[in-house]
Parts: sequence; C-alpha cells; structure tokens
Amino acid sequence: QVQLVESGGGLVQAGGSLRLSCVASGRTFSNYAMGWFRQAPGKEREFVASIRWSGKYYTDSVKGRFTISRENAKNTVWLQMNSLKPEDTAIYYCAMGLLDGRPEANYAYWGQGTQVTVSS
Repeated sequence: QVQLVESGGGLVQAGGSLRLSCVASGRTFSNYAMGWFRQAPGKEREFVASIRWSGKYYTDSVKGRFTISRENAKNTVWLQMNSLKPEDTAIYYCAMGLLDGRPEANYAYWGQGTQVTVSS
C-alpha cells in the first residue's frame, strides 16, 4: 500500500518562503519519479515540478523561485518555495510515478495535499 504524506504548508506573507515535504512508503522510492502539483481555488490542478534520476523540471511560473529535491535514503521529496506570491496560493500535492514531467497520468499515487496561503 503506497502512502504519500505531505507537510510544511501554512500561511506566509508575499516574499516569504516555505518548504514542503513529502514522505513516501510502500514502494522502492528510488525507482520512482516524484512530482509536485497544485490546485488553486476555482482552477484545475497544475504541474509545478518533478524530479527523477534524469533531471528536474519546473513550470515556467516557478522557475528561479522553487527548487525540488529528494533524498532516496529518507524516502522524501521537498519543494523549497522562495519569493512566494499570492498567486502561489493553492493546495499542493505530492505525486509518485514511473514517469516524470507535466502529465498527471504519469503519476499513479497521490498525497492528500497541504494548503499554502500567501497573503499580500
């Protein structure tokens, strides 16, 4: 049984930082790509970043501000978010799959999400 548990969300002022964590269990973590997605109120869920042995990918709106990283020994992936903007407000989801990149279909397993709210 795969479980992904996110943490680290919260309320922060514009320009601030947060670090999201996602701990995975139930699969050999190093074999999988990990991704972060987000869903803002009234909008569809969108890709934020992914990481695999082959590289890291980011959506354009977060390039230079967000950094995805992982440590296989800890079954953990992080999303460091700097210079946060009100438009970054969303529920952030961790996902695990055999393929990386933007398509949600690449990810078979999803966490429950963590709320990030950026005030102006």
